[in-house]
Amino acid sequence: MTELHQAAASGDFDQVEELLKQSKCDPNQRDVDWSFKTPLHWAAAKGHTETVRILIEHGARPCLRTEHGWTAAHFAAEFGRLAVLRLLHSLHAPMDKEDFCGDKPVRIAEIYGHQDCVAFLKKAETECQVYRKMAVQKGITVDDTDEEWAEQGKENEDSRISHNNIQTKT
Repeated sequence: MTELHQAAASGDFDQVEELLKQSKCDPNQRDVDWSFKTPLHWAAAKGHTETVRILIEHGARPCLRTEHGWTAAHFAAEFGRLAVLRLLHSLHAPMDKEDFCGDKPVRIAEIYGHQDCVAFLKKAETECQVYRKMAVQKGITVDDTDEEWAEQGKENEDSRISHNNIQTKT
């Protein structure tokens, strides 16, 4: 866990700001010991709204996923962090991505009983999809895909298919 991960997780806004201003840490670095969480994942989970904002202002990508496919929105939904969800949505973060099991943030909020988040996410999902379509029509670039995670998922799927084919032949 980097110094930036620790500061984001503990909600030390001043430390996060200082590290980002000095360009000492990559706001998108994934922590291999913690399921590839970025500092943004930690800040979203802990409900540190202003830390989420400054991380994104300094290049943190809300579309990045953990090894299980969770975005910052999934973590905010798990812990009922409505203010974080509202902020992520206002910054056009993807609110409708499915994790490795097919669960979107709205489903995570449902599982944990955060009804205010569920209501918000149902609306936010639709708005997110409308914005994405409008962006394509107007030629606006939308950063909503974690290419590294998508490639890893493809490799995992290829391995699973290959493994199943070998078992079927024996």
